Amino acid sequence: MSATYPMDMVRGRLTVQTDKSHYRGIFHCLKTISMEEGPRAFYKGWLPSVIGVLPYVELSVTTKIACGAAAGTVGQTVAYPLDVIRRRMQMGGWKDAASVVAGDGTTRAPLEYAAMVDAFRKTVRHEGIRVLYKGLSPNSVKVVPSIAIAFVTYEVVKDVLGAEMRISD
Repeated sequence: MSATYPMDMVRGRLTVQTDKSHYRGIFHCLKTISMEEGPRAFYKGWLPSVIGVLPYVELSVTTKIACGAAAGTVGQTVAYPLDVIRRRMQMGGWKDAASVVAGDGTTRAPLEYAAMVDAFRKTVRHEGIRVLYKGLSPNSVKVVPSIAIAFVTYEVVKDVLGAEMRISD
């Protein structure tokens, strides 16, 4: 991919140019880019391209586990605040619920929440943004390996069955 990427760059430039006289052909485009922008210009956008093809390359089981763990970590970190808010909404209004301990050490009765956005606002206002990630680490001990194993299992079963997902599918 690295060897052919400059030609992909040239193809892209030739395809999208609006002034047809700017690049007169492949060799003119190569020469113009090299002289006006330098050799590094041929690799603009290379990194996203490499990252984009990684799922289609044969990966070892160890790499698949690492990819699954990374996906699990990112996914859980993004979604975890929603889980915290969901649990708080479930507890809201329950007269026997334990008092909520605020960041300053004082206690108060559980808050009532009108809706999800209200729950986010009140939680952050009363306890700070960090409370949205309270319990994330112990939850990661369970979730991240689980997602990593599920990812590897899916990939291995797909390989064994010969099921291949193509971009055109």
